[in-house]
Amino acid sequence: MKKLLVTGGAGFIGANFVHYWMAKYSADKVVVLDALTYAGNIANLDSVKDDANFNFVHGNICDQALIETLLVEHSIDTLVHFAAESHVDRSITGPDAFIETNIIGTYSLLKSAKKVWLDGKSILEGHRFHHVSTDEVYGTLSPTDPAFTESTAYAPNSPYSASKAASDHLVRAYHHTYGLNVTTSNCSNNYGPFHFPEKLIPLVITNILHDKALPIYGDGQQIRDWLYVEDHAYGIDLVLQNGRVGENYNIGGDNEWTNIDIVKTISKLVEQEFLKNKDLATRFPAAKAAMAQNTESLISYVKDRLGHDRRYAIDATKTINELSYKPKESFETGIAKTVAWYLNNEAWWQSVMDGSYQNWIAEQYS
Repeated sequence: MKKLLVTGGAGFIGANFVHYWMAKYSADKVVVLDALTYAGNIANLDSVKDDANFNFVHGNICDQALIETLLVEHSIDTLVHFAAESHVDRSITGPDAFIETNIIGTYSLLKSAKKVWLDGKSILEGHRFHHVSTDEVYGTLSPTDPAFTESTAYAPNSPYSASKAASDHLVRAYHHTYGLNVTTSNCSNNYGPFHFPEKLIPLVITNILHDKALPIYGDGQQIRDWLYVEDHAYGIDLVLQNGRVGENYNIGGDNEWTNIDIVKTISKLVEQEFLKNKDLATRFPAAKAAMAQNTESLISYVKDRLGHDRRYAIDATKTINELSYKPKESFETGIAKTVAWYLNNEAWWQSVMDGSYQNWIAEQYS
């Protein structure tokens, strides 16, 4: 039985990991720590909030005293670190938060883990600090370059990816210098339930439903490797169970798609859902105009993002060979599940879009 502290567990990937873990390992204790900044949503954890083995703590990973208290009071042996500022556009216009959370926050967690697990009265031999990172630390690829491996040199190109690269190096250093039991996973682009609506896939879905433009950076030929979020949780599970301490593992979906093809695929799926379910036209009247013609007509090309990386692609051979990892979802099956989830969970994304999802914080601290 494990006792986990999951940082950023109310965010998109973190919440999906919590759902996955608690469903598979029902006897394990899970403590979620989340600051509930704009990308954190307490509603993401509604289905587990009453579980006796679940605890939620509203707090910041930069609060070292709080981290140490949680590690001791809950006898935590496994820390899974998702908490991060993660939107590239926001890192370009406001990088300070990315430096504070992604670098200083990770450093605070490492110091806390070292103090409790290594410097206390007795060393906790079976501890694990798992750091969740991104493929963006490796930089960009040309259309013909081989995919990123764990030995690819770091070459981050945005304040976001630079901050994640720095945190990766700190995690590595705490293992090699102090003997902290760490693992790191670098994943490709995630998608699925609870994805914040500013990101490409949920943005396209919700914009179609509101008959709004579908903005495409530059020529739309940027390539990303897409990973269904539950497959990511499964990959982390394998790393935690059988990954070698001190190692990095790439977790990818083996699904390279251009941004423009992603948008066109989603458009077709939404149209198909409207044809199958006549109730959708009543629930989303604004979408009727787009459906009457072609949702692809909503595509609007906009000025490209500053420093926009052209292609990311993950080579997960090491994870496949060492841990028998294999994604369970193809992009076709995963994106169909994702579109269906957004069509069936309007209340969730509407609360995010109108800001009411943050009422919990106001209610708790008024």
